[in-house]
Amino acid sequence: MKLNLSVAFLMISIYFFTEVYSLVEFTNVQCESLDKDFALVEYCYLKSVNRSYKYVSIKVNLLKRPINKVKVNFALYQRLNGYKPFLYNITFDACRFLKSPKSNPVALYFYNFYKEYSNMNHTCPYDHDIVLDKLPYHSINNKVTKTLPFPEGSYMFEVNWMAYGIPRAVTKFYLSLS
Repeated sequence: MKLNLSVAFLMISIYFFTEVYSLVEFTNVQCESLDKDFALVEYCYLKSVNRSYKYVSIKVNLLKRPINKVKVNFALYQRLNGYKPFLYNITFDACRFLKSPKSNPVALYFYNFYKEYSNMNHTCPYDHDIVLDKLPYHSINNKVTKTLPFPEGSYMFEVNWMAYGIPRAVTKFYLSLS
């Protein structure tokens, strides 16, 4: 009886001590307008409120409105002696995607990260500035670390914005997974 109780305690202890979750944390964000006649980045920053709360805020002023044709390229890079492509590199028509979000499951997965923090929640044409307001990293923790197991390390999530077939802006989110 004592042996069975000891074995049960050992099994429960091993289960709880081996259940480890990773933590995603923003380390930097960079935004660049490639066509200053088309769009200007008003602000793009990572704000650290305290050790456990950081968020990203971005505002892009669109100078030639309305915009009817937008393509977006998402690419994930892992830092291994420089940033190397890792797992995702997809391009999709943003206007078509916003009309029917379930048409592209991978894009939908990334869209769910920031839809509640952004004003990009309607279909084309876009006739206003784009704002991503206070996107905290804890909103991605559950989706990235518990749903998709990623190896620890440094990552860069790059988003290339193209309007009318011309690259207009690049946004880079730098993340650390520990």
